[in-house]
Amino acid sequence: MPRIQPSSALRNKYNEISEFCHRYGEPVYITKNGLGDLAVMSIETYEKLVGKYELYKLLDEGIDAAKKGQTVPASEAFERVLQKLSSQ
Repeated sequence: MPRIQPSSALRNKYNEISEFCHRYGEPVYITKNGLGDLAVMSIETYEKLVGKYELYKLLDEGIDAAKKGQTVPASEAFERVLQKLSSQ
């Protein structure tokens, strides 16, 4: 169940909100005039979320490349990597 707080809680209950976000790794949803306005989360949770987004984006790019036939055999890809590493 999501944690929902009014915007005044950012000022009056900052430490409680921060502790919740760090302890449970979940965001707290902040309302303004009764409507959703913000999601507050720990830096760790944010970085995990961004990391997942970046991974999904790379996976989508790989799937698109495979559909277009823009792939090489794994052995060739590893050979290219090893050549680049040995030339450095």
